[in-house]
Amino acid sequence: MANKLKIARIEKKTVENRATDALRQSIITRAIPPGSRITETQLAEQMNLSRATVRAALHQLAEEGLTKLVPYTGWSVISLSPHDVWELYTLRSAIERLAAQLAAGSLSREKSAHLNGAWRALVASCKRGDEAAIAEADFLLHHTIVDMAEHTRLAAQYKLIEHQTRVYIRSSDALVAGPDDIIAQHKPIVDAILAGDAAEAGRLSEIHNITEGEKLSGELSHAATMEKRNTAARALGTRK
Repeated sequence: MANKLKIARIEKKTVENRATDALRQSIITRAIPPGSRITETQLAEQMNLSRATVRAALHQLAEEGLTKLVPYTGWSVISLSPHDVWELYTLRSAIERLAAQLAAGSLSREKSAHLNGAWRALVASCKRGDEAAIAEADFLLHHTIVDMAEHTRLAAQYKLIEHQTRVYIRSSDALVAGPDDIIAQHKPIVDAILAGDAAEAGRLSEIHNITEGEKLSGELSHAATMEKRNTAARALGTRK
């Protein structure tokens, strides 16, 4: 009998799933900017797909919190508001604090290797300066810590917001001074987990989420205030 070849399996996906993946990636990387209005017809033409396929993909993304259907207008890509950010960072801080505590308290050789791999991927992305790769590696590091907790219900709650979290992280990372700051933000958390210090790992994870969340929320609030002022100024200029 011939030896079994070590060949990776090809994942079979429907056209709808591939369309969903492509649109999701475009939203997360901002190839389709936040707040964009999109139509099924427009996407069907550009993606060479049927409207039914595009519609199914958009409905799936709506369930993930990435799109919404605007009555009489069409589809819209989410644009995070300060309140959206508040909801996400308060929820993440609670979930990830517990995850970090559980990960540190149940450390094994396999888990350490898994975390080190995710950490090295983030550092490598930061050294390359690829913004999209940095944001994805940032998310995957946090996701790795949640996986290490081995808490099924905790992981299920995290999955509900994982794609919104990807959008959130891309926006948050854009506010840091440079890639080295992203490394500095995460290293103490990783070190605490690898040291098996559950209390410190949880504390640092919570502080990280709250600090960066408040920064992003403040930035969005400021941008919204400036937009209102500019709109009012334009309206006043029109009346003169």
